[in-house]
Amino acid sequence: MKSWKSKNKLSLLHQWRVSNVRETNITLAHGSGGKAMRDLIDDIFVSKFDNPILSQLEDQATFDLAGLIQQGDKLAFTTDSYVIDPLFFPGGDIGKLAVNGTINDLAVSGAKPLYLSCSVILEEGLSIETLRRVVTSMKIAADKAGVQIVTGDTKVVHRGAADKLFINTTGIGVIRAGVSISAHNIQPGDVVIINGELGNHGTAILIARGELALETNIESDCQPLHDLVKSILDVCPEIHAMRDVTRGGLATVLNEFALSSNVAIRLHEQSIPIREEVQGVCEILGLDPLYLANEGKLVVVVKHEYADAVLSAMKSHPAGKDACIIGEVIPSPTGIVLLKTIFGTERIVDMLVGDQLPRIC
Repeated sequence: MKSWKSKNKLSLLHQWRVSNVRETNITLAHGSGGKAMRDLIDDIFVSKFDNPILSQLEDQATFDLAGLIQQGDKLAFTTDSYVIDPLFFPGGDIGKLAVNGTINDLAVSGAKPLYLSCSVILEEGLSIETLRRVVTSMKIAADKAGVQIVTGDTKVVHRGAADKLFINTTGIGVIRAGVSISAHNIQPGDVVIINGELGNHGTAILIARGELALETNIESDCQPLHDLVKSILDVCPEIHAMRDVTRGGLATVLNEFALSSNVAIRLHEQSIPIREEVQGVCEILGLDPLYLANEGKLVVVVKHEYADAVLSAMKSHPAGKDACIIGEVIPSPTGIVLLKTIFGTERIVDMLVGDQLPRIC
């Protein structure tokens, strides 16, 4: 791809034809740069992601700088790769995850997400219908978030050289003037806020793998957060720090915050929202929900005097209706996260070592 790139130039958008791809599975020919690749790209990607920038079918996407400057004074740029197992799970799939994950990485910088790229690595033998479902999901997620997928690339590897499908998405967004969000801004006295229940994504993936005799109705929290961030910034542009809570969970994010600003963070166990089912699964398997992955949660650190306004704004948004204050920033011991337990004692919540659940995003 590269708007979608093959070794031969694609026909213009208005000359598209419905592909006559006969194969029901990906073959090495689909990565050869020839007719099979061209038909696959036309049929699966270009026709689904149709937009004015992509329709130019060049080797790159180009943007009007004047239009970007009207929306803010800084660009945000991020990239991420998605290798989740299984590809489809309660509450989402690898396509929805790839779009929302990159949107959220932009959003927590205060950026309005605008454009995404989509590069895929396909394993020989992957069902074309599976690929079609994933791409359709990406389109739905992108439309819901108001972003465009404008360029990309396709590669096919031999059977066994990958696990069905890997996706890389890169995103560009614009940060409004006056917003400067960074973990280095955190100060003693700041308040820590989360937008809802922790651990749902990691638990949903674990159950979806079918390796355990457990049944729950837990779904992934996979969702875009940029609109929630906009609601927060509308009432308080002076957010000190913000981060989406993904791999490594809340514990890892807050340890990174504490180290970056040379402060300590104290959490209150009884204030941290965790579903009873998630807590139960963790107790059975010996997992800690503070380290479980999420795909629709963000943590906000803000001055104490702005906390009520920010919390109210978050609660008024569907993605933040369960928002709550879970802790505060203290001067010492620096670089440490503490948890005040329900018994009144304190313990250190360290950075994640190893991986509780591999291949979760």
